[in-house]
Amino acid sequence: MNLERVDLNLLIYLDVLLREKNVTRAAEQLGVTQPAMSNILRRLRTLFNDPLLIRSSEGMTPTERALELQPHIHEVLADLSQILEPRTEFRPYTSTRVFRIMTSDYAEATLVPRLVKAMRSEAPNVVLDFLTPSDVSYRDMEQGKVDLAINRFNEIPQSFHQVLVWRDSFSCLLSANSPIVQQFNLKNYLEAQHIWVSKTGMGVGFGVNPDKSGGLGWIDQALDRIGQKRKISIFTRHYQMPALLAANVDLVATLPTRVAQMQAQNDKIIIKEPPFYIPEFELKMAWCPLLHHHPAHRWLRQLILFVARQIVEEEGRPPVRFG
Repeated sequence: MNLERVDLNLLIYLDVLLREKNVTRAAEQLGVTQPAMSNILRRLRTLFNDPLLIRSSEGMTPTERALELQPHIHEVLADLSQILEPRTEFRPYTSTRVFRIMTSDYAEATLVPRLVKAMRSEAPNVVLDFLTPSDVSYRDMEQGKVDLAINRFNEIPQSFHQVLVWRDSFSCLLSANSPIVQQFNLKNYLEAQHIWVSKTGMGVGFGVNPDKSGGLGWIDQALDRIGQKRKISIFTRHYQMPALLAANVDLVATLPTRVAQMQAQNDKIIIKEPPFYIPEFELKMAWCPLLHHHPAHRWLRQLILFVARQIVEEEGRPPVRFG
């Protein structure tokens, strides 16, 4: 068996399943859904080539193979816990720990500056290593090589923990000299040329197909639902570029509102509400079970959520006044 291909988080789930002998209770204890836990049990059965737990009149009964595994699983997890978790309480002010955080360009622009400011105050010797989605795979996270990811996730391994950071809407940026500023309706929006920003995912990405609007992200999916399609002339993977390019009189950039808000003081740019409905999206933070109980990791997650809550409260939604 190739150990590099084994998700060590499965051992945590197996340990709880064998202890509880009940899929629903195990799911509740680990903070995952019952369907997710059932799927994990299927993966475990495939991994060990054994049913592991069999339904009986008394619930679920461990197989002979499962009973053989149970003490070894306990020992392995105890060793991992000792390696990954310090015995002493995490002291942020004196810590020199390196935190590796995968962040999208959106999160870097909107959340990270305030996070770094808070970190410099509370943990001045901590090192932050921010990675892009293309730098990281879910396997890296499963193995604890990356502390956590802050992104918009379409799909994520069911074993991962995740929590909502905030929700955001969309706004449009266009030049103050644009001929459609005064009549920014759906017709003029569709006739304009647009800047597209990548919806962020994990792993290395490649070029896009402009003809497949359904795969281009939230904005184009929203247009597709009303039977419309915009004209995209520029594709980019960075949220800072559209804000600069929108100064061109013939371009429109539709961006998350918190990114658009950064141009609120720019006299050359006008912020407009989209002339059609685009659902809000969720920015989430995700991490693997291996690091869930780590004191330093818990501190980092709490700090990120505290900073995010401060940002949202200070905005007092809605965060922008549309021109």
